[in-house]
Formats: sequence, structure tokens, C-alpha cells
Amino acid sequence: MGVLFYGSAEHAIEIDDVALAHLKVVIATKLRRNESFTLSWMHDSGQPLGRSTIWLHPSIELRFAFEEPTPPPLDPAKIQAYANSANTSGGILVPEEHILGSSRGVVLTA
Repeated sequence: MGVLFYGSAEHAIEIDDVALAHLKVVIATKLRRNESFTLSWMHDSGQPLGRSTIWLHPSIELRFAFEEPTPPPLDPAKIQAYANSANTSGGILVPEEHILGSSRGVVLTA
């Protein structure tokens, strides 16, 4: 289980290592180009119904922490899907089928 630490957020965002690795490529590319965008997800079963969105901006501190020491193989189609989503006015919307229920927090899978 990877973790996305964003700004001074009270809670880290727990994300499956594979999904986080794919998101990292897209997020790093967008921020390196000085492009801001949003990242949204549906709440998991351990939280009240709803969704959350964060505004990703190059000036806001961001850190990716991975549970596994070895990077997973990346799927170019998944990276392209996230990149296409990031380039829309809605930003990256992590598909509902990539979310697992967890009592520990938000969990996304690739």
C-alpha cells in the first residue's frame, strides 16, 4: 500500500502501489510542466458516502511513499488514460473500479 502525502493535509491518501506508480508518472509530468489540475476519487467503504478532490499545484509539497522497494511494471495504456483525464477540466478521476474498501482510509488500485 503506497501513500500520497500532499501539502499539510491532515490525512495521507493510501493508494495501491501499482496505481500510485502510474499516477506518479502523470502527476510528475504535469507538475514539471507547471500545469495544475485536480485528482478526485470516491470515498471507500470506511468513510461517509461522497468523493474528495485535491488541487495539485507545483508549489504544494508532494511526496510518494511506496510499500514495495521495487517499482512495478507500468502499463502505458493506464498512464495514457490518467494523462488524458488530467488534461480535461475535470482532472484525474480515479475510476470507481480502482477503489477498494478499507477501514484505514482511501485505497485506490490500478
